[in-house]
Amino acid sequence: MERHNLLYRLYDEFDAETLREYQSLVDLFPPVDSRVALEHWEDAGEELERLKREIREALPAGATFAEVAAYADREAAFTALDLHARYDRAVNALVLDVDETLRSAGGTDNEIPRETLHMLTELHDAGVPVVICTGQTLENVKGFMIQGLGNEIVHSGNFSIVYESGNGVFTPGHGSHTKRLLYEDLDEPVRGTFDAVRSRVLPDAPENVRRGCHLQGNEFNVTLKPNFETGGADAEVVIDDGLVHLIGLLGEVIVDRVSDGLDVGDIDLAARGAAWARAHYAAADPEIGEVIEATAVDDPAEAGEIPEPVAALFDRIDVGYYHADAAEITSLELDKVAGVEAALDVLDVRDPFLLVMGDSKSDLRVMEWVAEHEAGIAAAPEHASADVLSHVLDRDELVFARGQSATMLRTVYVLNLLARVE
Repeated sequence: MERHNLLYRLYDEFDAETLREYQSLVDLFPPVDSRVALEHWEDAGEELERLKREIREALPAGATFAEVAAYADREAAFTALDLHARYDRAVNALVLDVDETLRSAGGTDNEIPRETLHMLTELHDAGVPVVICTGQTLENVKGFMIQGLGNEIVHSGNFSIVYESGNGVFTPGHGSHTKRLLYEDLDEPVRGTFDAVRSRVLPDAPENVRRGCHLQGNEFNVTLKPNFETGGADAEVVIDDGLVHLIGLLGEVIVDRVSDGLDVGDIDLAARGAAWARAHYAAADPEIGEVIEATAVDDPAEAGEIPEPVAALFDRIDVGYYHADAAEITSLELDKVAGVEAALDVLDVRDPFLLVMGDSKSDLRVMEWVAEHEAGIAAAPEHASADVLSHVLDRDELVFARGQSATMLRTVYVLNLLARVE
């Protein structure tokens, strides 16, 4: 109750909004090579210190509440306090998706906003490990994180990248554990299937897919990306066609690998494998089913007729569909949860209470794992998938606007500040 009373006093008695504006100016707009800019920045710093001093001198634990006012508006501060009252824990690691979460093509020119990068730096400097958890390749993620956060943070030993949706984990500064190739632990039927699909996916593709897509440079996953602007009409058409091709090829490869164990009579086994794959993945994901149905495939199959050896391999391989963005296959044994667990092990986070931020089905699995183990909280952008939003709204209602990922990071920063107050 004392914290609530102090927060009411903080936002009722002090000019927290002006304080926060000065903090943002000092943090985000450092002085450039200009005497006028330098003087303006120095004046802002002096005014910021004056406003903080007023709070420090007036309130119990005033230094902490001055920092609260500097980084959160009233709504965010009370949200943070409610989270602490509910869980009685500070967040001790961040697990963060990148695309359409930390950054958004619709609102931030596909760059991580400066404010988000700054809050990541503040949390990292406060001792909170950062785990970037993404479907992208390691080299791509490592490059833009070094560019955004700096080499010192990325190589601090308290920063990890779970890449390709959990197939590998990169945690610089940890010797032999720096890079863990989790996909190497998969058995030959799965690894061999991925190798065969990768070698055939473009050479065997219809002409529009072969010309309109490229393979993302993954170590393990097989991901088709459009040669057109992501989200555009051309990308939508070619990714939909690419998805149907990828699923059909996966079926062909799998029946070829298990053909000795099949008793299906005199049929075109490759064509039947493609039909079985379409039936299996359409039943597993309604969105994929809609794409397959729209292609008017003339050799339908029923999921219930798939032979057990074929279905067993289908059950180990996931197909991902990202509208007008990508089509891919991944291992269900190596999802983002597996990658996060490996990253936390390397970072020595033994009793995790995580902030998980994401927008897609792969992120939802991490959120559900966290909920099941009472190991943190989940947040999502307002444009996240329906299943993700449903989960987040049912838990703590931590939904933020497009391009405003820093808002959630500020809330967690304040949650950790308030956790210090006796």
